[in-house]
Amino acid sequence: MNENELIEKYRAGERNFIWVYLNKTNLDRADLREANLSGADMSGASLRGAFLGKANLTGTNLMSADLSGTYLSDTNLSGANLSLACLTKAYLPGANLEKANLEKANLDEADLDEANLCGASLREASLCGARLRGAKMDGADLSGANLSGAIVTDAQLVEAAKLAGSIMPDGSQLKNT
Repeated sequence: MNENELIEKYRAGERNFIWVYLNKTNLDRADLREANLSGADMSGASLRGAFLGKANLTGTNLMSADLSGTYLSDTNLSGANLSLACLTKAYLPGANLEKANLEKANLDEADLDEANLCGASLREASLCGARLRGAKMDGADLSGANLSGAIVTDAQLVEAAKLAGSIMPDGSQLKNT
């Protein structure tokens, strides 16, 4: 399936697109709210400014995808591969990113308020200026992550798996203890 077929079927009312292959497609500014794209391969795809609110992206491969400025409010991204993805200024409040792979992802200035990042891997991710108010991060791996300028008020970091080497909002760096 290519991007034009997907958009055409979506506009016709279809919402179930599980396991579709959309590698390196251009879906910039596409409206795919509430679509089921679980298990899809969207690696290297461009989704800049797309609307994916309340979509199901469980287990979706979004490695190296460009999701900058994408609307992902209340979207299920549990178990998704977002390694090396660009999520700069993405809107993710209430998103479920439980056990997602966000290694080396760029989440600068992303809105992750109330997001579920439990068990997610954020190794070496950039979260400069990101909003994490009320985010759940139990068991998350933040080793080597950059959180400088991030807003982490009321975030749940209890039992966070790894924080060593992370740069914190105040500019300090955590060391192994």
